[in-house]
Amino acid sequence: MYKIIFTDIDGTLLGPDRDLTENTISQFKKINHIPLVLVSARMPKQMHHLQEKLNIVNEPLIAFNGALVTAGEKTIHSTEIPINIIEALVEFNENTSEEKIHIGLFNHNNWYVEEMDYWAKREENNTKITPEIKKNKDVVSLWKETGKGAHKIMCMGDAAYIDGIFKFLEDNFNDSLHLYRSKDTYIEIANKEVSKLTGIKLLLEDFYPSISLEEVIAFGDNYNDVEMIGAVGHGVAVSNARDEVKAVAKAVTSHHKEDGVAVYLESLFK
Repeated sequence: MYKIIFTDIDGTLLGPDRDLTENTISQFKKINHIPLVLVSARMPKQMHHLQEKLNIVNEPLIAFNGALVTAGEKTIHSTEIPINIIEALVEFNENTSEEKIHIGLFNHNNWYVEEMDYWAKREENNTKITPEIKKNKDVVSLWKETGKGAHKIMCMGDAAYIDGIFKFLEDNFNDSLHLYRSKDTYIEIANKEVSKLTGIKLLLEDFYPSISLEEVIAFGDNYNDVEMIGAVGHGVAVSNARDEVKAVAKAVTSHHKEDGVAVYLESLFK
């Protein structure tokens, strides 16, 4: 039987209001003997309110698509995007791109944006966290001084200009970066060495050594979930998932707006 649950958040676990439904919370309370780990492109701070509702505060988290794995205050694993790549992207955006796009820079629980524009307000609304305002160039300078990189970069803007940024990154840093394009107006960027699956493997090794990958059940919906869903013992896609996720899943459950994760767990553990 399955001994641990990993689930994506946005488009998978959350209901129609981008929050946990009462049904989902209730279902997880019924199976609280099984560890539950949230696996997301979000920063840790953007998941803490969900952990509180699920009564799993201080339990492990896989953030930034696997770039950061934490348990409470402890960092289990961290892989950043090097500062030279961030600097080149900022430079391209300011001097070469036809129109400046929104860049969000993330390191652990720090999230920087240049201004509270449409994109920043949208992310704030979705994640319940407010970013810090700082010029991209100033963040680069700060991180150079402190030896930091980015756990994640978010590029958002008009699809045509995002195309240009995507091509620039692909042409110059394809060997170094994962470029997730969940929408034509978004690019989520992480170090190529990491993924949700590498995060799961590291966590099993460090935190749950008695549990194998075969004993894992995982839920997901998007391109950044494909590897995870295909590799674990029982990968489940929600019905709104990308076809690529459904193609590697062992099962498909209801839509995320219809409590697909809770519905599936109820039938599995009844």
